[in-house]
Amino acid sequence: MATKKETELDFEALLDKYDYKFQKGDLVKGTVCGFDSQGVMVDIGAKTTAVIPTYEAVDKGENIEEKFQKGQEGEFLIIREEDEDGKFLLSKKKVDFAYAWKELEKAKAADETILGTVINVVKGGILVEVSGVRGFIPSSQLRARESEVEVGSKLELKILTLDVQQNNFILSNKKVYEDTAEEARKNIFSQIEAGQVVKGEVVRITDFGAFIDLGGLDGLLPLSQLSWRWIDHPTDILKVGDKIDVEVIAVDHDKQRVSLSLKNLEPDPWIEAADKIKEGDKVEGVVTRLKHFGAFIEVFPGVEALLPHNEVVDYQNETKTIVKVGDKISTYILKFNPADKRIALSVHEQSEASVEE
Repeated sequence: MATKKETELDFEALLDKYDYKFQKGDLVKGTVCGFDSQGVMVDIGAKTTAVIPTYEAVDKGENIEEKFQKGQEGEFLIIREEDEDGKFLLSKKKVDFAYAWKELEKAKAADETILGTVINVVKGGILVEVSGVRGFIPSSQLRARESEVEVGSKLELKILTLDVQQNNFILSNKKVYEDTAEEARKNIFSQIEAGQVVKGEVVRITDFGAFIDLGGLDGLLPLSQLSWRWIDHPTDILKVGDKIDVEVIAVDHDKQRVSLSLKNLEPDPWIEAADKIKEGDKVEGVVTRLKHFGAFIEVFPGVEALLPHNEVVDYQNETKTIVKVGDKISTYILKFNPADKRIALSVHEQSEASVEE
């Protein structure tokens, strides 16, 4: 039979076995052993079971019992030492964040391309999430405008700045392209020439046109080269991501610029118009633009003619209406020069002598 002294020694040894002196900030290993109203219960080898509060276990919308299973082993951070009941509070999210940050540091050191998910479009740029870490892409580091980037979409990125102390995580979408574009650009310039029809992808849209990725080189598709018809803005017919055929109309090797055309791949409507209309004809057209010097009217699909300002005034006085874009107007062909792609209109029918002059 054990003596009282031996029993006390055994009890002290048992206490020592569980006395690991866990402290706040320690990284410990543990095993998930269940769930309660607070969150996830974890056995870390202490005197009592530790708890991961729900807010330190999962993100909003995640199912805690899908992310953690009984018997699952892992590493956890002690965020609060024993309370009155002897329980420790743990965090899984902080451990995941720390490991993710280390992986990002490796990616930055190796200048690797990483994938980020767009979580919000904000003033001045885009918020993304990479391996659970939130980062920011300034507008200047985007290949597309903010309005053209959709929440939930994936972007290839490179890390510009990474500072865990300042919680500063800045990325670039443009740098991915720039770092790989130089060699591709040289290859393209050695092969491309005016007159070629090439395939490309719309990567950026501006008020003056669209930039088309030709496989490592961005060519400019000007607004005037989008269509024979009047286009107010490139977004009327294009969107980022569209894959299109374009014709190369100019190559500047010194400035490394390529100009493109979409309308050159369509039949020239002026050629067909030359067979269908002539000076003196009465035509009905739609007002496409209003300028201080007159109104542009589409008198044939893709063919615009000018009704001078004084004629617009005459029309308005005679009809007691104000000419607006979209109005249908009947006019007469006053002058028609298919070679220069110019037509002058009049609201007054001309005599044969006037037309011949």
